[in-house]
Amino acid sequence: MPKHILLEIGMEEVPARFMRAAMEQLKERTAKWLEEARIQHEGILTYGSPRRLTVLIQDAADKQSDVHEEVKGPARKIALDENGEWSKAAQGFARSQGITPDQFFFKELNGVEYVYANKSSMGSETSNVLVEGLSGIITAMTFPKNMRWGAHEMRFVRPIRWMVALHGTAIIPLEFAQVKAGNVTRGHRFLGQDTIIEEPSQYVEKLREQYVIVDIEEREQLIIEQIKALAKEHDWDIAMKEDLLEEVLFLVEYPTALYGSFDESFLHIPKEVLITSMREHQRYFPVFNKDGELLPHFVTVRNGDSKGIEEVARGNEKVLRARLSDAKFFYAEDQKLEIAACNAKLDQIVFHEELGTLGDKVRRVTKIADQLAEAIQTDAQTRMLTNRAAAICKFDLVTQMVYEFPELQGVMGEDYALKLGEHATVARAINEHYKPRYAGDPAPETTVGALVSMADKLDTMVGCFAIGIIPTGSQDPYGLRRQATGVVQILLERNLPAQLTTLFDIAIQVLDNDGLLKRNKDEVRKDLYEFFGLRVKNVLSEQVRYDVVDAVMAAGYDDVKHAIERGASLMQAVQVESFKTIVESFNRVANLASKAAATAVEASLFDQSEEQKLYDSWQSASASYKAAGSTDEALAALSSMEQAITDFFEHVMVMAKDEAVKNNRLALLKLIADDLKQFADFSKLVWA
Repeated sequence: MPKHILLEIGMEEVPARFMRAAMEQLKERTAKWLEEARIQHEGILTYGSPRRLTVLIQDAADKQSDVHEEVKGPARKIALDENGEWSKAAQGFARSQGITPDQFFFKELNGVEYVYANKSSMGSETSNVLVEGLSGIITAMTFPKNMRWGAHEMRFVRPIRWMVALHGTAIIPLEFAQVKAGNVTRGHRFLGQDTIIEEPSQYVEKLREQYVIVDIEEREQLIIEQIKALAKEHDWDIAMKEDLLEEVLFLVEYPTALYGSFDESFLHIPKEVLITSMREHQRYFPVFNKDGELLPHFVTVRNGDSKGIEEVARGNEKVLRARLSDAKFFYAEDQKLEIAACNAKLDQIVFHEELGTLGDKVRRVTKIADQLAEAIQTDAQTRMLTNRAAAICKFDLVTQMVYEFPELQGVMGEDYALKLGEHATVARAINEHYKPRYAGDPAPETTVGALVSMADKLDTMVGCFAIGIIPTGSQDPYGLRRQATGVVQILLERNLPAQLTTLFDIAIQVLDNDGLLKRNKDEVRKDLYEFFGLRVKNVLSEQVRYDVVDAVMAAGYDDVKHAIERGASLMQAVQVESFKTIVESFNRVANLASKAAATAVEASLFDQSEEQKLYDSWQSASASYKAAGSTDEALAALSSMEQAITDFFEHVMVMAKDEAVKNNRLALLKLIADDLKQFADFSKLVWA
């Protein structure tokens, strides 16, 4: 009769950021083991709290599935020696399958005879494989950081303090790190008690009785409902940021939401400071009114019940008051600073040992930003503001506020710059030049902010590539992938008329002038272009199917916006049945055009009307293509040649005996192919 299998690993508190991935990993490893062990089941559930990782296998079969299969061995000519006796290879194959050679038989596969053996394996009782299987799952678990404790050689995310391992009602005799599994789990650290799990299906309810909500979906729903109830009661808007909600979810076992308040005088500090203090340092949810204004209240989630909730609120208020008092002091002290003095301090902070100080970086960023402004032909006012913003974009890094709250870099720079009389656009650009900070973050809204942001990111990327720091595999300590993605996003969202190679050349030259290039310019440019290609490909892949991505990328992506637009136009076209015929004609042109030696076409060599018609069609299409106001129009211009191409191939022998005529026809096709490949490599399109 099928039985549930339960494994609970009880530990010291695990960092919240590790928990979800650990639960997913536990489920995946359990599923893989069950498959390899041939144990049928009805599903796998995982549970988790700060002190436990749990997997529940539903209705696991009492016995492994039997196996009956044919196993292929060596080819006949290898299995038999010259005397017709079994070779060492055949005998070794027999031993590996647990049989004797007289049990072999031959079968033909793709015209070759092979030795085969019937392999049968009778399934063992599930209970006989649980200890080894569950031990293997625990041992195989990996985490971002591991610990050793006591005299144990093994490592785990946190010290293991208890384990529950049940197969139905029977305890699985599992032992790990000198902890023997049993049927006793631990309740809430302060509110609950140890409790016996008599059978796996009791697990969730038994822990609930001991003030542990082990089902993460249930626990998350409780948190959300309680916070929403507070919001409704007080007519508040409570910002439940997803990453904070996720962290709180794995900080508590029995959630109870509560609110507290702080002195209104703190509201004179920029709200970003208050929100950062609450969210990042105290794990509090900030409170707003219906107009989006920050209120002097906060919401937090207690790991416990509502007993003494007022006292808990006062304790949290006291802690937050100390935090905000520090912030208020730092903010007041920073008002005494001058931008020039702050900039001077940047020369004492190393950016990279081979790329100089932060002061050096700011000076390079200023030069790059100025040349970018010139390249996109901004007006004199924008260029002047860009220069100023770039020159002071990092000054707030040496302030006390940013030292205490690194998340506020740029935010404080904007605030301080305004107070020190800087132009509003310059101040805003100081903040915006860090954008986009993360996936989903918008690009800078101002042109000045966009230019300084790109200059900063290009300096970092080109600098790293210039000294040989290029991301490989999952390693990217300088966040170069994120920065390249940011540049692509800015080009698209701000619609800036700049090509990638232009951006690279500007930054490469600035670093070269400072004597920082350790590699050949052309190699650096090539590596950067390929690196950015993957970022452009990612953007395309989110919008169009894979073959359209390949077709567009093959035609180039130096103009990022144009590449994305070509993808959209091509994706729309391939969904029309008649476009397949057009693509087929394009591909015929491209195939033969590859044989052309030149593109000089002499109309006097045309001896069939279809040649002249195709030439005229190309001239008209090429002119329309170059004058097209959109990629839809450009593709339509190219497609207009389809009938002329079809007629040409039906009536004209391209590979004529007359060498001059043949070369002239190939040259005509090459002219057409050259226009086509500017839009896409149509041969990469796939049709069902």
